[in-house]
Amino acid sequence: MKRGRKTNEASSSSSEETTKKESKRHKVIDEKTIVVQSPDWANLLQDIILQVFQYLPLLDRAHASQVCRSWNQVFHMPDLWRCFEFELNQPATSYLRATHPELIKQIIKRHSNHLQYVSFKVVDSSKESAEAACDILSQLVNCSLKTLGLISTARPSFMDLPKSHFISALTVVFVNSKSLSSLKIDDTPVDDPSLKVLVANNSDTLKLLKMSSCPHVSPAGILCVADQCHGLRELALNYHLLSDELLLALSSEKHVRLEHLRIDVVSENPGQTQFHTIQKSSWDAFIKHSPKVNLVMYFFLYEEEFDPFFRYEIPVTHLYFGRSVSKDVLGRVGMTCPRLVELVVCANGLRPLDEELIRIAERCKYLSAVGLGECEVSCSAFVEFVKMCGGRLSQLSIMEEVLIPDQKYSLEQIHWEVSKHLGRVWFPDMMPTW
Repeated sequence: MKRGRKTNEASSSSSEETTKKESKRHKVIDEKTIVVQSPDWANLLQDIILQVFQYLPLLDRAHASQVCRSWNQVFHMPDLWRCFEFELNQPATSYLRATHPELIKQIIKRHSNHLQYVSFKVVDSSKESAEAACDILSQLVNCSLKTLGLISTARPSFMDLPKSHFISALTVVFVNSKSLSSLKIDDTPVDDPSLKVLVANNSDTLKLLKMSSCPHVSPAGILCVADQCHGLRELALNYHLLSDELLLALSSEKHVRLEHLRIDVVSENPGQTQFHTIQKSSWDAFIKHSPKVNLVMYFFLYEEEFDPFFRYEIPVTHLYFGRSVSKDVLGRVGMTCPRLVELVVCANGLRPLDEELIRIAERCKYLSAVGLGECEVSCSAFVEFVKMCGGRLSQLSIMEEVLIPDQKYSLEQIHWEVSKHLGRVWFPDMMPTW
């Protein structure tokens, strides 16, 4: 009997242990199940949802707002609409997805007073897309923009519109904003009277003005901006708008120190554009007033049109040649650009640029970035150039086809020698084979 009782007690205890183990196992399973089901997307912090929404395209953002009430509330938060880009195109002319017209109407109706940083990106060359952008601009009567950008990735776009229609829409923003600090209106029919409206309403706040390729603006128009907008720190314009009077206005005591000045020197048809000369005294006054300014110049000229340039010292810091440039011009660059920091040459003739590079290394003591495309330089001259510049060359982009082997260095040897003088591993760039 005792033996049977012990056996029953043992079996009972073992069954209890088994039951406990099973209950623990189910508890673990239940806990795991709870963990898997625990994320509640509807109860995410609105700050997190806001951050996610800011990275979504508008159409995806609108779809996400229909998930639940919390997400819909975030969709209508003012912070989400302070910065916005309208993408406009015609389906028949572009495969890119544009901002849906009905969503645009909804945004303007409910959030126009929240918009502060706005850009219009016209991704095709159709007149209809540019007109759509103007129609939206003319409706922004209740907003106070700080930044406005009109970006056309394909010409003519805005230039194809009636001038009066474009100016009327742009003036709405100029009059109502009152605190515009950044304006990018490249390749548009903006004119002098509209710039006067801009100045009359935003002279105390405007800091950046980018308006290259605006043929209806005269030097007097841009001078009006420089005279009145004393807080201007960045300016980008075509060379035909640059004048001695403008540089002197930017150098006046009441004007802040300009930080960036970009000049585009462009010629569409060889021999048909006359380029004026800026006096050295005007450049000197400008640099004396703004000694740390970055002067960026883009040249898209034909070789015979460079005669007015680089005849005396010019304070350019970043120099880009988008078309073929002669040995003579590059030689003058070495003599007249002591502040040069960056030099990019897309093309040159078939004559090696050995002497010109050496001269630039000797005279341009701040040079730290160089890019050479369709040019020719002997390997020995290139090594000497790098040796003279030393470790200050933080960027050195040279196509392998540029380097011509000579008696001293082969293409296999040059990267070791250049790497030694740079203090880091360097290889020439390779032309893609596809």
